[in-house]
Amino acid sequence: MNISVIGSGYVGLITGACFAEFGLNVTCVDNDEKKIKSLKKGHVPFYEPGLEELMQRNIAAGRMQFTSDIARAVESSLVIFIAVGTPPRGDGSADMKYVEEVAKEIASHISSYKVIVTKSTVPVGTGEKVRKIISKHLKESIDFDVVSNPEFLREGAGIEDFMRPNRVVIGTSSDQATAIMKDLYSPLYLIEAPIIITDVKTAELIKYASNAFLATKISFINEMSNLCETVGGDVQMVAKAMGLDRRIGPKFLHAGPGYGGSCFPKDTRALLQIGKEHKTRLGIIDAVIKANEHQKEIAVQKIIRTMGKLKGKTIAILGLSFKPNTNDIREAPSLFIIKRLLKEGAKIKAYDPVAMNDAKAEFPRITYCKDPYAAVREAHAVAIVTEWNQLRNLDLDKMKKSMKGKLFFDLRNIYNPARMAKTGFHYYSTGRPGLEKK
Repeated sequence: MNISVIGSGYVGLITGACFAEFGLNVTCVDNDEKKIKSLKKGHVPFYEPGLEELMQRNIAAGRMQFTSDIARAVESSLVIFIAVGTPPRGDGSADMKYVEEVAKEIASHISSYKVIVTKSTVPVGTGEKVRKIISKHLKESIDFDVVSNPEFLREGAGIEDFMRPNRVVIGTSSDQATAIMKDLYSPLYLIEAPIIITDVKTAELIKYASNAFLATKISFINEMSNLCETVGGDVQMVAKAMGLDRRIGPKFLHAGPGYGGSCFPKDTRALLQIGKEHKTRLGIIDAVIKANEHQKEIAVQKIIRTMGKLKGKTIAILGLSFKPNTNDIREAPSLFIIKRLLKEGAKIKAYDPVAMNDAKAEFPRITYCKDPYAAVREAHAVAIVTEWNQLRNLDLDKMKKSMKGKLFFDLRNIYNPARMAKTGFHYYSTGRPGLEKK
């Protein structure tokens, strides 16, 4: 089967590469000629473990190709995935202009039956809107179906999530489209991956509901961490005991400086806006968003309260991406923290394994270092903001000897407080009060 994927960003490239690995012939489309030229050589424009190797293997096998010619891609494909961006507008709603533009282009090149699949995260009702746009711009009366097939890819583990998904959601009212989509995902039947068949609107809502619930778990445990610091509890033990309840589960119960990235902030705000548009109050989602913004400020205040006046003091920030195994810094807690510390007059030295080039666009004047030890040299304090594996077993004695101060802010709780108390650092974590060495 021939398929095309329009939009060669994170979702589009992983979708294309993984379907090619399933043995399908995949054409990835993007309107950026420079990007297409680079992709043809097997170069990935972002950091995602394993993706470049997967792409290069399927390019060499002739199953994956790239083009800016959408007409050729549409004409040669039975299934066309729309995987373009849906960036947030000022009010938090998803900007659908790219999806709508692609729908118009697809319509102008359809000459036989096609299945048009929205892979992008889109508001409820988008499938119907895409159907109307395509119907309006068809050059002749041709049958087609519109399907919602939301992605559930975690940055840093996208290939694994595609190849071994918790579920595949297919939203359609067409038996023919259902059969074709099942055929596309047939390799997953061998591992008994659940395939959820539902209507388009329900499928569109499933993605928002899933991300909003995960964001809710994060904000909830962060609020518990704040209460733990006040009353003298240990949030890690609270989370561990909660997670052992199978109705709750342990995932996403890790206290920290708040969530970030390209999905949770955008999708929670978009869902809130969808509720407003349909006159439905989503009070929990509203509280989650506010709690997350507050959590970032709490992290900053912990540093300011401990250090006093920051003017002229150097703080080493370890970890810039919003999570490990990605270079994505969109709405990363590190950005908020650095901006606030700079505003207070602090000097910032930073280290991240892959995200420093991305951060330079935001903060061109802070100092970027080749490793954690260069970052902490002459620093008055160090703050771990992203829990990269490279930061989990640092040479603490080496760090302490090169630093001017002894303040260690572990915003991700990756170090053992008892161990840290023996190092001579004044150690501060999240939701574990009374454990820092005075």
